Amino acid sequence: MSQLVEKAQQQLREAVNAALRQAVGAGELPDAPLPEFVLEVPADRAHGDWACNAAMAGAKAFHAAPRKIAEAIVGKLELTGTYFKSCEIAGPGFLNFTYDEKFYGEVLRDIHRLGDDYGKSSAGADKRVLVEYVSANPTGPMHIGNARGGVLGDALSAVLEAAGYQVEREFYVNDAGNQVNRYGLSLEARYLQIFQGEDAVEFPEDGYLGPDVIENAKGFAEKYGDSYVNQDPETRRKALVDYALPLNIQGLHDDLLRYRVEYDNWFRESTLHENGAVRQVIELFQSKGATYEKDGAVWFKGEEYGSEDFVLVRSNGVPTYVVPDIAYHYDKLVTRNFDIAIDVLGADHHGYVPRLKAALTALGVDASRLQVVMMQMVRLVRDGEIVKASKRSGKAITLVTLLEEVPVDAARFLFNSYEPNTRIDFDLDLAVQQDAQNPVYYVQYAHARICSILKNLKADGIEPRDCTPEELLLLSSPEEVELIRYLSNFTGEIAGAARAMEPARITRYVTNVSTLFHKFYNNCRVKGGNEALTAARLYLCSATKTVLENALRLFKVSAPESM
Repeated sequence: MSQLVEKAQQQLREAVNAALRQAVGAGELPDAPLPEFVLEVPADRAHGDWACNAAMAGAKAFHAAPRKIAEAIVGKLELTGTYFKSCEIAGPGFLNFTYDEKFYGEVLRDIHRLGDDYGKSSAGADKRVLVEYVSANPTGPMHIGNARGGVLGDALSAVLEAAGYQVEREFYVNDAGNQVNRYGLSLEARYLQIFQGEDAVEFPEDGYLGPDVIENAKGFAEKYGDSYVNQDPETRRKALVDYALPLNIQGLHDDLLRYRVEYDNWFRESTLHENGAVRQVIELFQSKGATYEKDGAVWFKGEEYGSEDFVLVRSNGVPTYVVPDIAYHYDKLVTRNFDIAIDVLGADHHGYVPRLKAALTALGVDASRLQVVMMQMVRLVRDGEIVKASKRSGKAITLVTLLEEVPVDAARFLFNSYEPNTRIDFDLDLAVQQDAQNPVYYVQYAHARICSILKNLKADGIEPRDCTPEELLLLSSPEEVELIRYLSNFTGEIAGAARAMEPARITRYVTNVSTLFHKFYNNCRVKGGNEALTAARLYLCSATKTVLENALRLFKVSAPESM
């Protein structure tokens, strides 16, 4: 696990605090508590590699102008033994620090030493996290929103793991409740229509119209014939659902696997009914005095917990849809005792989340342990026009039909190029372009270009080798320094993406790495007359290749060796 940048930051903090203490001891500053200050990367790197606001932060405590405090700090500052060579005062008192050239060689050596592990950290402190995503109803095929949610949840899980969290991925199977009842009625109608004719059997007004319902009803009829036509409706519907749902769930599993999305757990809602968890949650609400009765129904006192009152149990004794969801999240955070539960949900769940958090609070659970990533809708675009139907079937584009048109690499990379709260206009034309306009092609080409460099030099008898610190100091051009400096940020970028629950940050990062590499390649000849410089530049190429591979691996996007 690379800690170089973190170590450099710690060195700065210690050096600045030591300088402040010495300035106080010398009487240059009054005796006062040392200020809390911020270290940040300047927007313009010409101003240095790190900026520090210690002088401004200490103005009140020291009763002095920031510029005077900054001068006192610089006068006592000792950078020997750190990764920094200089500090300059800017403006009213900012301290701008510049890396010593040896830092860049250390970065490259660190990347080569860690290999596949470069970028990983212990920021998550081994906290157990359950990430639930997609969780599409098993009553039909997955739509485009599920395609986005699959990549978002999968990439977020990978980023969290790289940042040192213990992660489990989960699909919540809604195999109980109203949607399954509707599905049973839909299957029943299609099954009876096979034997009695479409005109003789009315289809439910709110039934599922998908062709998959017809296909499953036909499959059931082929297996059981008309033996269920004269059965009582409840028995018939149960048999149809018991036949069709496992097929649908397996279909979801297979479609997601094709999309490179795999789960540790497939959690069935029905188990919460079977093991009594739904009933127990209602009883727990009642034991805590968090319910009341009105019009024969059991209500939750939501207003007392920051939400609104809502029904838990209808007057007919049937729990509402939210009760199994509450029981499910109670199971995540209490029964299975995950430190954090993350839900990736569509933007239409905005009103649902406050209810869920209020319910958890009433049950004695710290609701901040439930974190929600809200995801905006996806629109498909072709030739600048919104696409609503598949060219192949004429029906709405599903995950499967999308992957028949768009490579998996492109779909995964492009869906993860946007922040979750941003609506996506997914350009189908761009996704299949093989040029620099296509972001995934652009990044993959950078990797392939490095592989080509390595192959060509190997043909000339030149292979990557370890370099001495002195040889790595030869990497001094602006393009080389900028690329290495950016490579050094990878670990911090992953940790930051995990904290913000925004894996798109890594997509942007790896795109920027590719840009900086192309810039380096165009300005710095790898094979030159100087063997030591050639070796150092080859060392930089190999390090960049490692970072590109590690970043793409997080998204399960391939890193081709030729294109």
